[in-house]
Amino acid sequence: MRKIDIFINNQKFEAELNQTKTSQKIYQSLPIETEASFWGNEIYFEVAVKIANENLTKDVRVGDLAFWPEGNSFCIFYGPTPVSINNTPKPASPVTIIGKIYGNLEKLKELSRAQIKIIVRH
Repeated sequence: MRKIDIFINNQKFEAELNQTKTSQKIYQSLPIETEASFWGNEIYFEVAVKIANENLTKDVRVGDLAFWPEGNSFCIFYGPTPVSINNTPKPASPVTIIGKIYGNLEKLKELSRAQIKIIVRH
């Protein structure tokens, strides 16, 4: 696992990226600083990574980090999205799970904007 820190509006969350090729490409592109968008209880933002689809799924859980190939975006799932049928997040279309974010994700439900910074944890 590759350890990273994700700052959302200067609030620090610890996270880990898994061993997929997709997460490796994203890890190599760090640091990332950007303004993010919301889709229900998902934060997402475009990343400068081009990679073939890998292990695509629509099965995601709260705390999952994913790469959404259709939008070339990094996604943080912290609750239901507009297409969820229960309290479980559901992506708009299949994603590659790239890791996990830890901490009190309920706080993210209060946000109306998100400035993102992702760095390698040393």
